[in-house]
Amino acid sequence: MGIRSAKFVAEKIQQLVAAKEGSTNIRVIVATGASQFTFIEALVQIPNLPWDRVEFFHLDEYVGLDQGDQHPASFRKYLNERLFSKLNPSPAAINLVDPDNIDLYAELLAKEDIDLACIGIGENGHVAFNDPPVADFEDPVLVKVVELDDACRQQQVGEGWFDSIETSP
Repeated sequence: MGIRSAKFVAEKIQQLVAAKEGSTNIRVIVATGASQFTFIEALVQIPNLPWDRVEFFHLDEYVGLDQGDQHPASFRKYLNERLFSKLNPSPAAINLVDPDNIDLYAELLAKEDIDLACIGIGENGHVAFNDPPVADFEDPVLVKVVELDDACRQQQVGEGWFDSIETSP
């Protein structure tokens, strides 16, 4: 399914870039997590995609990781290792959530429409750590800090990002 999804996304990227005039980049959100391993691995192997015309965003990041971007569970680390290091996009084309400056990230997201979102849905139904018990589709806040519910935290342990629920943020 990841390989098929990568092929589908590659076709969409080609179509979106062709539809945008000049050097205007398309804006793509990429998700992280164990469910995305095969998808990202397959996507970076597809030749001749116009990565120089893609501006990247990601969905979420943990607050307060001891090692910051070097923590094994850091989603910024995940994307840098699995995606950006393989595609070598311009640093200006990479927009990563900084838990200490979510207002800037919200501004960057709101600047223009997002053209494509490659996301996963967590085991408890969350999207971007927006857990179902507190999800509000009418929320006017674009980016915010949330408290993860126990089901979400247990998923992080189950995927091997943390040793126990006590160490999962």
